[in-house]
Amino acid sequence: MNFKKFLILGPGLVLAATGVGGGDLAMGTIVGSLLGTAILWAVVVGAFIKFVVTEGLTRWQLATGNTFLEGLVDKAGPAIIWFFLPYLLLFSFFVGSAQMSAVGISLVALFPVFENPDHGKIIFGMGSSIIGIGLVLRGGYKLFEKIMSVCIAIMFVTVVVTAVALWPGTSEVLRGLFVPTIPNLSGIDSMGWTVALIGGVGGTLTIMCYGYWLREDGRGGTEELWLCRIDLGAGYLMTAVFGIAMVIVGSTVEIEGQGTTLLVSLADRLEEPLGIWGRWLFLIGAFGAVFSSLLGVWQSVPYLFADSWRLLTKSFDADAQEPVDTSGLPYRGFMVVLGIVPMIGLFWGFQQVQKFYAITGALFFPFLAVGLLIWNGRSDWIGSRYKNRPMTSVSLIGILLFFSWLAVRTLFGL
Repeated sequence: MNFKKFLILGPGLVLAATGVGGGDLAMGTIVGSLLGTAILWAVVVGAFIKFVVTEGLTRWQLATGNTFLEGLVDKAGPAIIWFFLPYLLLFSFFVGSAQMSAVGISLVALFPVFENPDHGKIIFGMGSSIIGIGLVLRGGYKLFEKIMSVCIAIMFVTVVVTAVALWPGTSEVLRGLFVPTIPNLSGIDSMGWTVALIGGVGGTLTIMCYGYWLREDGRGGTEELWLCRIDLGAGYLMTAVFGIAMVIVGSTVEIEGQGTTLLVSLADRLEEPLGIWGRWLFLIGAFGAVFSSLLGVWQSVPYLFADSWRLLTKSFDADAQEPVDTSGLPYRGFMVVLGIVPMIGLFWGFQQVQKFYAITGALFFPFLAVGLLIWNGRSDWIGSRYKNRPMTSVSLIGILLFFSWLAVRTLFGL
């Protein structure tokens, strides 16, 4: 039992920092402003859903030695990658645009040097993308992990301190957490906003990258499962606390503005009850959240492309357990493409980009839930000790139904 592993940042916290981005920050604030603290329970539900799915992916990898992508190819054949790749490319474009837009907006709020905020978003977004590529290419996983630890500290401390400073009352917060209600307010789609909050907590496709971070961290074998569960629990606890803090912040101020002006408007509102220090504290925390998410996406999503490329171009050996070559052309080339091509999205509206990002994320989870129900449900594939327990299967079926409905609702406006 290696207790030294508790002393370093675990992949679960990196996953949390990657999953908490501009969309989560904006969504939590807006929903809090519209529905108040009565909806805090939805954040907890969203974090629990992501924990269940990520734990299933981790359990498969530690029990079989293969990532979930490798498991798909091993049991279903390489043709399944041809179905996954188009989705990966679509997701990569919109997640890249969303990350750049979010960082650009946070920097516009911090440094209002542009007469037109939309121009500032574009320039800051492009610059942050190039810097992110350089940091990941230069330092690899170790430097990435250290930078993420700093961003996590900034993000977590400043946003939580802001929420505490605006604390609406302990009884009100506890009621929102433990008494599930959806306020029925005239002119507000309360159900729609609640569902969006649940679906938006944490990451989407990036949760599949947790297994690659485990390999980078040297973790493998079923004896590590308990540690990974603790690691994931800590990561999603941080995700939930951040989401709760953003809903609390939103519930105490009136939000005006959207897109590029959203953070500026929120910061101006915070200056009234908290003073100038509260404004800057929040903006710094917001930047830590969105820049850590950008770095996480730039470092992690190329794993999926490089692994897909390897599985298509080489014969698969289930016993090889090959790590992704982060110095190879598939990984580095895709990272550069990810950081440049989605710059086109910077010329679109922030909400439009976030909407398309939400759609692609909603489309992914039903398929992932089905995969975990089948792959982790067979003792001959994963072992009887590590197959899904009844409660896990029930949770996955619930996740399948929820995200299928969310995908249909998002796509067709139902």
